[in-house]
Amino acid sequence: MGTEIERKFLVRSPAWRGKSRREIEIVQGYLSTDADRTIRVRICDDRAVLTIKGRPQGLVRREFEYEIPVEDARQLLADFCEGQLIEKRRYEVPVDTHLWEVDVFSGANQGLVVAEVELSRPDEKVKYPSWIGDEVTGEVRYYNARLVEEPYRDWDEHPTP
Repeated sequence: MGTEIERKFLVRSPAWRGKSRREIEIVQGYLSTDADRTIRVRICDDRAVLTIKGRPQGLVRREFEYEIPVEDARQLLADFCEGQLIEKRRYEVPVDTHLWEVDVFSGANQGLVVAEVELSRPDEKVKYPSWIGDEVTGEVRYYNARLVEEPYRDWDEHPTP
């Protein structure tokens, strides 16, 4: 069974810039945004995946990911996805023994910048880089599946990291 264990944070400064080892252009949409199961289609540069995620249980959630043809992903995004598409550029930033993923959103979520770190177990210790702000793990409005329905540009207040 696939699992994902991650923590998510706001990014409070651009000090991470120039430290990334890779950049990825991402476009994604949701075939289902049900709280118990989200089904996402994502194109990352020249690769596409279909991902099924369960409801989070603390930091842990079930996750299954399958590579699909890019053309199929384009059709799914165009014909079947709910709400706005998520557009973002992901930067992979190594810090100590972990790889942080900094997502800089564009489109309807322009201005939102978050960082995630995947863990091997929920109690794993993580070194927090200086550019990390408030933790938003578990805050539903920061879930990508929620951002398609309530994009960042429509929020009444924009958080200060």
